Order: sequence, then structure tokens, then C-alpha cells
Amino acid sequence: MAITLKHQRHLSARAKSRLRRQIRGRKKISGTAERPRLVVTRSSKHITVQVVDDLVGKTLVSASTMEGDLRSFDGDKTAKAKKVGELVAVRAKELGVDSVVFDRAGNKYHGRIAALADGARAGGLTF
Repeated sequence: MAITLKHQRHLSARAKSRLRRQIRGRKKISGTAERPRLVVTRSSKHITVQVVDDLVGKTLVSASTMEGDLRSFDGDKTAKAKKVGELVAVRAKELGVDSVVFDRAGNKYHGRIAALADGARAGGLTF
């Protein structure tokens, strides 16, 4: 990966720390056809998940809180994240994906990230 921090001058210290953690994890994590990578992208309001096969560079399945049926879902952001995890698990199971590699993208495994992982496990994915 050619991700460097010197081009990210205008980021806060917190964002630089997250990028460092993301780079450190990406060195070790890679998705294959048998075990694609489950990538989490988190913002202050929404959460997005993709199942990616890195060998061909293709997104197999995705889910997000920005989808219409999840926008109308009542609950806090953690409950929505768990629902997104369950939704991506169902979509991945339809394609025949049972096992994934979890890529938290430098985010701490806490709160919405953990809820999403629990929802994906409840939907039938194994990490």
C-alpha cells in the first residue's frame, strides 16, 4: 500500500493516529476469494460496510445506514450499526461468503464498530 502520512498535513492528531493504526493493520490484513475483507467506514452520523475481494479489487457486497430502509429504522446509532452488520451478513450469505477478515480501518473496537461486528456474527458470518 502506498499510503503515507506526510501528504496528510492538515489532519488533526486524532485523525493522524487513526490513519497510522489503519496502515499498521492493512499491512497484515488482506481479503481473498475464500475470506474477503469486511471493511468498516465510520463517520459521525453514518456507518458503511463493504465486503471486498482484494485479489481482484472488487466490492462484493455493501450496506450502509444511508439506505432507505435503515434511515427509517428507529434507534440510536449503535442499534443502526448492529442492523447494518446483520444486513451485510445476509447479503454476503446470499453470495456464498461464510467467513471474512474484519478490517476496522484504524477505528477502535468499541461502540458502533463492536455492535456492527456482533450484528455480522449474529447474521452468520465468522471472523
